[in-house]
Amino acid sequence: MNLVQTVDWAVIAPPVIAAVAAVAVLVADLFLPAARKAWLGRGAAAALALAALALLPLRDGDRATFCLPDDPGMCSYAADRFAVIVQLLVLGGAFLTALLSIPETEDGEVPGGEFWFLLLSSAAGAALLPAARDLATLIIALEVTTLPAYALVGLRRGGGSAGPEAALKFFLSSVTATAVALLGVGFVYAGAGSLYLEGIAEGLPAADPRLATLIEVGVALTLVAFAFKAAAVPFHFWVPETYVGAPLPVAGYLSVVGKTAGLAGLILVTAVAFPGYGDLWGPVAGVLAGLTMTAGNVAALRTDPAAPHSAVRLLAWSSIGQAGYLLVPVAASAYAADTVGTAVAYALMYGVVNLGAFAVVAYVARQRAADRLADYRGLYARQPAAALALAFFLLCLAGLPPGIIGLFAKVAVFTTAVDADLGVLAVVMAVNVVIALYYYLRWTAYLFRRPEAGAETGPEAGAGPSTGAVAAGARTGARWPAPPLTGAIGLAALAGVVLSGAPQIILTFASGALL
Repeated sequence: MNLVQTVDWAVIAPPVIAAVAAVAVLVADLFLPAARKAWLGRGAAAALALAALALLPLRDGDRATFCLPDDPGMCSYAADRFAVIVQLLVLGGAFLTALLSIPETEDGEVPGGEFWFLLLSSAAGAALLPAARDLATLIIALEVTTLPAYALVGLRRGGGSAGPEAALKFFLSSVTATAVALLGVGFVYAGAGSLYLEGIAEGLPAADPRLATLIEVGVALTLVAFAFKAAAVPFHFWVPETYVGAPLPVAGYLSVVGKTAGLAGLILVTAVAFPGYGDLWGPVAGVLAGLTMTAGNVAALRTDPAAPHSAVRLLAWSSIGQAGYLLVPVAASAYAADTVGTAVAYALMYGVVNLGAFAVVAYVARQRAADRLADYRGLYARQPAAALALAFFLLCLAGLPPGIIGLFAKVAVFTTAVDADLGVLAVVMAVNVVIALYYYLRWTAYLFRRPEAGAETGPEAGAGPSTGAVAAGARTGARWPAPPLTGAIGLAALAGVVLSGAPQIILTFASGALL
């Protein structure tokens, strides 16, 4: 068998650019004087923008590389429409995260060189994952995405940080999920005799009938790691503590890029590798979707506004609820065609507005480091632009006007459940959307209420242990965020407004993400 494979460097450019930039940043950190290390963050953001621009030649979605010479249809890397759209989402999310992180690294809260190296490494893995077309590359990409994230969570300096404990919990639970998935991959390989996703889809139906039970167990176990990364119940328990303990930009990164990577892996293994086992993973995905959205929304509903870090904790539980909505098209794909595009469209909407919400929370946390929901009371009177931006992002997540894109995305997901005859799941989703309205609207209402009589209005009001950006802005009394933070909020708001004005853009764009 001829195993010599050719490499199309233009096809693999997006993850390669991010990986090369990660090494370059780490090396540059050794030689740059302290006064110039601020340029590392700007260089990292520029590299992520360049990686996203490298997707332009691939927009037709018809290129692949690392293919077997004897069987050109078996490729390890495919830049199809699905991969390109998801790569755009993860690289765009990583770029916004970089903008959020620049003020934090410049304040000295986290070591800059190590931070940018880890962020770029994780982004490279996240860009590789949606293009992976064999289980080995898929698992490696998943771990390259996740391993740097452990360190990012616990990277903050200072003895009072909860980051190391959160990172340890994240690490132990994630490693366990990966070990279970590797066991499943072994079972699947025993039955199919191939690690290529298309080879598995062809080989499993022709496998020895005596291996049927082993194969079914392998299919179930393989899904575990991706369900964990997508924060699906019962693999969601790490999310609230990890988000609270991590720097705020890292929490936003995990909520969007990490979740998207897990969702992409789940879609690939179900739609490409295991299409003949829809009767096995379809009901499981439906149950996980219902449980995940319910657990996330009910827990968010019970968030105490006066508790420290309640803003981040609510966003953490909200992200779990949103993961449930993202799983609905995955479950529907077992019974109906053309549902993957809906999942991608919802992920694009969620990524834009959720990172925007984290950007505003990072801004407020620089002034009120306790990061309580109660600290947002009267925000409109203090900073009208920040309050209006956060209100818009929350209404998008709730699916209410003027957040039209959130409404359209939810309707599209609901329609996939109905078209797939998943009536019970559609009802559960409808109930959860109503539940979510309460806590999104409660937070929105805080923004426009009058501050409580006698409440502190200075920038240090509510100061406490920081979970996000350092409170340097509080110490200086700055009323406006640093320019990179302003840019992140502005970009997210602009994208949300454009998509709400013309929601067909994102729905039409993502409709091509079919496998």
